[in-house]
Amino acid sequence: MSSSAWLTHTFAGLRVLDLSSNLAGPLAAMVLGDLGADVVKVERRGAGDDTRRLHPRWGEDGTVFHAVNRGKRSVALDFASPAGRDAVLRLVASADVVIDSFGPGVAAMLGLDDSALRARNPRLVHGTVSAFGDGPVGRTLPGYDSLVQAVSGMISITGHANGAPARVAPSAIDLSTGLWLVIAIMAALEDRERTGQGRHVETALIDTAFNLMGHQVLGMLATGVVPGPLGSGSPSSMPNGAFRAADGWLVVATGNEAQFRRLCEALGATELADDPRFATIPDRIAARDDLQAELDRRFAAAGVETWLERLHASRVPVGRIHDLNEALEHPLAAERGLLVVPTGAGEPLPQLRLPIDPDGAGVGPAPPVLGAHTEEVLREAGLDAQEIAALVDPAEVDLGAKGR
Repeated sequence: MSSSAWLTHTFAGLRVLDLSSNLAGPLAAMVLGDLGADVVKVERRGAGDDTRRLHPRWGEDGTVFHAVNRGKRSVALDFASPAGRDAVLRLVASADVVIDSFGPGVAAMLGLDDSALRARNPRLVHGTVSAFGDGPVGRTLPGYDSLVQAVSGMISITGHANGAPARVAPSAIDLSTGLWLVIAIMAALEDRERTGQGRHVETALIDTAFNLMGHQVLGMLATGVVPGPLGSGSPSSMPNGAFRAADGWLVVATGNEAQFRRLCEALGATELADDPRFATIPDRIAARDDLQAELDRRFAAAGVETWLERLHASRVPVGRIHDLNEALEHPLAAERGLLVVPTGAGEPLPQLRLPIDPDGAGVGPAPPVLGAHTEEVLREAGLDAQEIAALVDPAEVDLGAKGR
């Protein structure tokens, strides 16, 4: 057995019903699937998860969909029809976990809110994702990662001073919220072992956003200074950020006085280490612009490879700035075995393994075609052929802007 294969048995026998769309909820369900759970993704017939239609695409579906939906079985139903709702509730009856990301008020409108689910299955662990919560203010706000970045203040500290607002490029809030949801579900499952009762756990993108900015929040509360954008710089130390060499860019990160002095020595600029303007970390932060100019002038005198060799030899943390293709072609990516090709028809798109799964043992089959497992899963839930036939072509419905 490979070193991480044990992970794939962690939730063997657990049934997860994924009613969510976009990123946070589907990621949480996929993580549980990589850890051995049987994940059934219930989607709107005809449309499916919103991310199926995003670009770029691989085959019929968006690569965003491929990123968070491997290893699942897909059931296509009309959530809003009585027959579709009843079919979902039949599936709920045999599930251990249900994950949803309906917009505010939509679950109650569909008859699929927590009370309805729990009436069918008191042992259910029900995980929900929202953008801003279900309070009187939060429920009125539409939610996507970029909007949460704006409302939380994250965009205000991203990018460069005097530049246009810039979002964090990865959907960091969506994906981090999915991981928080996994933690909450695992805690609720452990609690169920102790009490025999299920539990409703909730996550909100806005909570995740503030937690991701934890040291900026506490720094502002401690000093009263509202932080602004620093480009690639750090609010906590200096020098710590990007510098342009003669033929490209690199990042240098110094976190203590010894590293700063070794950097100055490697640059042939020991006078900077002795300059009272730059004596301590607080001094260097206060004189950030002056120090940046001094270092920029020196880094411009040689190429990236030269500085990498010198700074590595001086034990100064440094790295070349790669584009994404260069990063994936770096020997480190192969060494880490980051990409795994899932099983599936045709040419499945490679998948990124979970960071906790070093061998990629949990990477399941390629993401499912919409509705590919509808009959199979409904039969498992006890529906007969006539009941299944009645669910073949319900009308497509709009479940509201979820943004998760």
